[in-house]
Amino acid sequence: MKIAVAGLGKMGAQIAQKLEEGGFKVIPHHRNDDKKKTIESFMGDRVIIWLMIPTPAVDKELDTWLEVIPKGSVLVDGGNSDFRLTQKRAQKVLQNGSTLLDVGTSGGVWGYKNGFAMMAGGDVASFKIIEPVLKTLSLPEGAYFHFGESGAGHFVKMTHNAIEYGMMQSLAEGYRLLKEGPYENIDLYKAGDVWQHHSVITSWLNELSRDALKENKDLVDIEGVVAESGEARWALEAARDLGIETPAIRAAFDVRLASQKGKVNFATKLLAAMRNAFGGHNINPDTR
Repeated sequence: MKIAVAGLGKMGAQIAQKLEEGGFKVIPHHRNDDKKKTIESFMGDRVIIWLMIPTPAVDKELDTWLEVIPKGSVLVDGGNSDFRLTQKRAQKVLQNGSTLLDVGTSGGVWGYKNGFAMMAGGDVASFKIIEPVLKTLSLPEGAYFHFGESGAGHFVKMTHNAIEYGMMQSLAEGYRLLKEGPYENIDLYKAGDVWQHHSVITSWLNELSRDALKENKDLVDIEGVVAESGEARWALEAARDLGIETPAIRAAFDVRLASQKGKVNFATKLLAAMRNAFGGHNINPDTR
């Protein structure tokens, strides 16, 4: 099977490499590459294009692909898109004779080694076509599932990321409490290490926090500004529309916004360190 991967950033490059090593013919597509030449590389095979691009660029990117892809093509949005926009985009692609699948992809810069977790939505027949791709990307310890009609995959991924905000915030606040509490010189790395041995809060996020504190116990040279990339904002909007209360996610989201206005502390520094560890995000982002 041939597949083009458009967007060769931190995760896109790993996806392309994992698929190539898994036996697929991967056609790498860089930002300024000629899309017509990429399509010609399929040489009559079904065109499958995996998009791994920043959210603001999705509409423009889709429009330019729709100008050149043949009918019957399968486009995959593997990034973090607003599920409401995904529904609209899928209709546009369908009207052009092709399909758009949404496959929210988690795993960060560790997905190549551990396997990606992928949450899919959209046309079932098209999902079956790309299922071998998902199986390969999930190896050795990842997973995937088709959750329903268009937008469902991005909705599940959005909710995952909103939960992530709350979990990260709770861990960061806990480590700050140890750091600034009444007992001097508590070894934060050792506390995290004990917690990581089958305690109730054993988790990958705690592991990353523990390791960050081992390398830099006072989080020196980390400003504590924490970016927000959209998913929790969309989740809060959806919850509001549905009349669902989400106080923990709201509080975590507000902390990030406040950090961008200068309200930083040990907890927000640890949040920034976590984001860098699992996703390769800039540890001191420019949020101006």
